[in-house]
Amino acid sequence: MDQIDTAVRVLSRDGLIVYPTETVYGLGVDALSEDAVLKVYEAKNRPLSRPISIAVSDRDMLGAVAVVDEAARAFIERFLPGPVTVILPAKSCLPEIITGGTGLVGIRWPTHEIALAIIARLDSPITATSANVSGEIPPTRPEEVYIPRDYLVDGGELPGTPSTVVDLTTLRVLRKGAEWEAVEEFLKTLR
Repeated sequence: MDQIDTAVRVLSRDGLIVYPTETVYGLGVDALSEDAVLKVYEAKNRPLSRPISIAVSDRDMLGAVAVVDEAARAFIERFLPGPVTVILPAKSCLPEIITGGTGLVGIRWPTHEIALAIIARLDSPITATSANVSGEIPPTRPEEVYIPRDYLVDGGELPGTPSTVVDLTTLRVLRKGAEWEAVEEFLKTLR
């Protein structure tokens, strides 16, 4: 059994995996399972009031979990998949715990082949928060991951630049990360 099959098996049983993305290592659970998502908050020592981003493997999955208007669609066409987290109104299929009570969800559509394969094979979004205790430096190598988990998918050393976070409901950059200058320029065309 390969790493991806093992990761999917763990996820399908509400387990926690650590997986590589094009930025840092992420902590993943089935994003549609409230019990599994609660485990992420506990592992990261993260307040329940702080939302947790999710990762999708394609446009259809993104549209199934979030409301995408025309401006958001244009942004997504330009920047996803890639190292950008978009914040959109969450659909009711997502557990409310994931939104931190905001009604909004951060969504990553990574370009990393392993992350995409895991999500596609699970056929469900997974959480996309960094695999570290809240407030600590996100890990870029497997040996830097100290957070409790059921399985770690080794993707070697990762670049470490965090994703740029963009609120597509307000067309504002909330965190400058990878490609943030291009994101800022594009947002001007949508305002």
